[in-house]
Amino acid sequence: MSRRAALLLALPPALFLAVFFAFPVLSIVALGVAPDGVPDPGALVRTWTSSSTLRVVAWTIGLALAATTLTLLAGLPAAWVFARFRFPGKRLLRALLTVPFVLPSVVVGAAFLALLGPRSPLNALLTAIAGPDAPQVRLDGTTIAILLASVFYNVAVVLRLVGGFWAHLDPRAEEAARVLGASPWRAFREVTWPLLRPAVLSAVSIVLLFTLTSFGIVLVLGGPGQATLEVEIWRRTALLLDLPAAAALSILQVGGVFLLLLASARAQERLAVAQRLRPAAETERAPRTRRERFVVGTVLAGLIALVGLPLLILVERSFAVGAGYGLTAWTTLGSLPQRAGLFVPPAEAIGNSLLFAFATLLVAGSLGLSAALAIGSRRGWLPQTFDALLMLPVGTSAVTVGFGFLVALGEPPLDLRTSILLIPLAHALVALPFVIRATAPVIRSIDPRLREAAAVLGASPGRAWREVDAPIVARAALVGAGFAFAISLGEFGATLFIARPATPTLPVAIYRLLGLPGPLPFAQAMALATILLVLTAISVLAIERLRGSGPSPF
Repeated sequence: MSRRAALLLALPPALFLAVFFAFPVLSIVALGVAPDGVPDPGALVRTWTSSSTLRVVAWTIGLALAATTLTLLAGLPAAWVFARFRFPGKRLLRALLTVPFVLPSVVVGAAFLALLGPRSPLNALLTAIAGPDAPQVRLDGTTIAILLASVFYNVAVVLRLVGGFWAHLDPRAEEAARVLGASPWRAFREVTWPLLRPAVLSAVSIVLLFTLTSFGIVLVLGGPGQATLEVEIWRRTALLLDLPAAAALSILQVGGVFLLLLASARAQERLAVAQRLRPAAETERAPRTRRERFVVGTVLAGLIALVGLPLLILVERSFAVGAGYGLTAWTTLGSLPQRAGLFVPPAEAIGNSLLFAFATLLVAGSLGLSAALAIGSRRGWLPQTFDALLMLPVGTSAVTVGFGFLVALGEPPLDLRTSILLIPLAHALVALPFVIRATAPVIRSIDPRLREAAAVLGASPGRAWREVDAPIVARAALVGAGFAFAISLGEFGATLFIARPATPTLPVAIYRLLGLPGPLPFAQAMALATILLVLTAISVLAIERLRGSGPSPF
């Protein structure tokens, strides 16, 4: 592809990034530095050093570190089992264990609220045994609930990144250390661990990033004193209308995330060890001893319980209204509840989510394909720099994106604050990096000799592209569009800022229902969460079917 054609393809996504990412972020910075229109850097310092901010920051960091530690403790044994052992249903189980990571955070919060909250099956059982005066077990609103949900949400990261890399390490090095007299722990510590550290660090950085910017889980499961920085930004904006303070906190969060990503990249480069990797099929084996079979069975049973139990309870609670079971929650989704707070029947949120998801698919899919073609067809520092710039929204929280839209897009010539277009635009911004990552590696992998062979046979450049590149690129583009669709379905942080009362999405409707008293709204929230779970699972299965075994990291 010529340089001019690549620049023309790069222009639309570059303009989109400038208008809907750079401009809102810079507007937040301007609001934080000059809250009254006059530059006052001291306002930032006063907000950052206030006791409330320091308390929220300390809580956010402590929660993220605790959640990451627990995720590693749960994920490393699972990574070892999947890397070293062969057992029936391994591929299917690995795929199922990945589902929680792609679930919307509000669905995860709703699942653990159903499992640990006042209407959990455990409390129903206690009431049935001891009567209405039976003591109730409630973990919602506690740190335990948030930590358990965070482990549920992120354990797939450790399983995929660490387990996937571990499966390619040659086990004979560790076996040689054992033959020389090393204990199993010493052989792991001195032989395997130094080779595994870059993958572990990569997983840690991603889990830390997701827990530091966690919004839906903390908002649904956390108590009044457990607001993370993400939740505090939303509270200052939506509840207190303190936009300058929210802007200052957003700047603090973006800066912290950037430093985390920078430190992680440097640490991974420093710890990287050159080595020869083996195919995973050559390093795995069936459990040989009774002890190995016991350990593998125990780890798998624990994983299945961790992942399956909350989702099963989520579905079960959608049928539980009052003392029995029925379809009341499902049959009333199309009617407007008597209580205020929903504005529209819950079922309308399904149509809104599907509409916004298709719009996001079109916007992010087309812009992502254009960017991927520009990046994947050229070499050099310019495409690499453009690629890095397009990845910036990944390191920016969705709450900051939504807040930036409110600050920047409320005045002419971009007065979109009351427009329904804000939602698919925000979703497209969040989804765009994933579309590019699903498409660009496939474009780079196309062997240029295929085009050369077509040219030798007399094909014009256009025909060569249509018959060689286009079929491969089309499949990758469909995968990217599928990611955009799935991400839009579950996006919650930015949508809660910008969704109009009459056009809620599924995650917003679930959150509103959870805030209403009584068993029926709770069951309706579980029903909507079940629908969102099914829609997300269908999207992921379609992506897996299209993706095949291509080079896309997704």
